[in-house]
Amino acid sequence: MNKKEDLIFREEQRFSLWLRLPLVVLMALAVVLDYFPLREKILPSREILPIILVAFFGILLPIAIAVLFLILKLETEVRSDGLYVRYFPIHIHYKRFTAEDLSQYQARQYKPIREYGGWGIRCGKSGKAYNVSGNKGVQLVLKNGKRLLIGSQRPDEPVEAISSVMKSH
Repeated sequence: MNKKEDLIFREEQRFSLWLRLPLVVLMALAVVLDYFPLREKILPSREILPIILVAFFGILLPIAIAVLFLILKLETEVRSDGLYVRYFPIHIHYKRFTAEDLSQYQARQYKPIREYGGWGIRCGKSGKAYNVSGNKGVQLVLKNGKRLLIGSQRPDEPVEAISSVMKSH
């Protein structure tokens, strides 16, 4: 990883609270509604498979989904050697785009549902998108023709930072 002084721009975005909070409440409700009524029927029978299934689908899976949405974040950095993007924890390592990879880049407004089917890591008629909220981002066109939109609350700033990196190469 590059030194801190190589960092030109950084943005970290998370799903908004209005989405995360109801999801956590729904997942907690799923745990309560799935586990407690079934506990009375399954646990006394001592059959292991139903106990495992209830534990996984009724308790562990909803909790894991809620935790995932609480920790999901889109990180975008522009460093002196390129643009770095990751959707943590889905991407453990940053995806790096260098000046040699990019043919075009621009700030733009987009229609998340119409163009990409919503928010998250999405593929749509306009290419691939990494976004968490809003309708603004940085549109990248790679030299291989692929398109990637990176959601941003401040799209002009990463474009300016990318321009400074492109000029230095």
